[in-house]
Amino acid sequence: MISLDGLRKSYGPRTVLDGVSLALEPGRISALVGPNGSGKTTLIKCILGLARADAGRLLVDGVPVDEQGRYRARIGYAPQAPHFPGNLAVGEVFAMLRALRPGAPVDESLLDSFGLRAEWATPVGTLSGGWRQKVSLGAAWLFRPEALILDEPTAGLDPIAAGLFKHALRGFRAEGGTVLITSHILSELEELADDVAFLNEGKLRFAGPVGALLQQTGMRRLEPAIAALLRGLRVESGAVA
Repeated sequence: MISLDGLRKSYGPRTVLDGVSLALEPGRISALVGPNGSGKTTLIKCILGLARADAGRLLVDGVPVDEQGRYRARIGYAPQAPHFPGNLAVGEVFAMLRALRPGAPVDESLLDSFGLRAEWATPVGTLSGGWRQKVSLGAAWLFRPEALILDEPTAGLDPIAAGLFKHALRGFRAEGGTVLITSHILSELEELADDVAFLNEGKLRFAGPVGALLQQTGMRRLEPAIAALLRGLRVESGAVA
């Protein structure tokens, strides 16, 4: 559904994305991994239209996106650190979102799974980090998106809520949804992901099925496989592995 073709982005003299080409396919969960400063956040911002690439193309269903960004209505996004007006109650946040897209079909199933209605009158600013994360995920899910972009989605969630979300995410994939997910918890990505994209210093060093990465590195788990890739890159560059 979403394709990046030769994406390049620099901030001053620093190249953050260096010719990244990546396809995010329907019915698959893609894990975006890499060390801090590898370009993951910038890549996500480019997809969402929050940053403009210096070169390359972003395509949705094979069609280059326009500057008006209408394609973004098809994407649900949950950031790593969600920010909502602290004085608004939970119910007011969702009422505001619905008012921004009048007439759009909504899916409140995740709100119900998380029990958010029990906090409907609670100001967002008084919620714990875990409850704010539930609000963020419920907002990303609200308008029945075709694609989800999730940055550390289970951060702060209790095990029950994390399990409920993973179950919902698998259902979303089974219905043909496209998912891009980042997390520092590689065991969680291994549990969910079909594909993995590994960024390092702005370059895409691997993109393909998780199984192909395990076979290439000779590892049985995702975490040591990523570590093996990173060690190999450091050896190639002459750095200490």
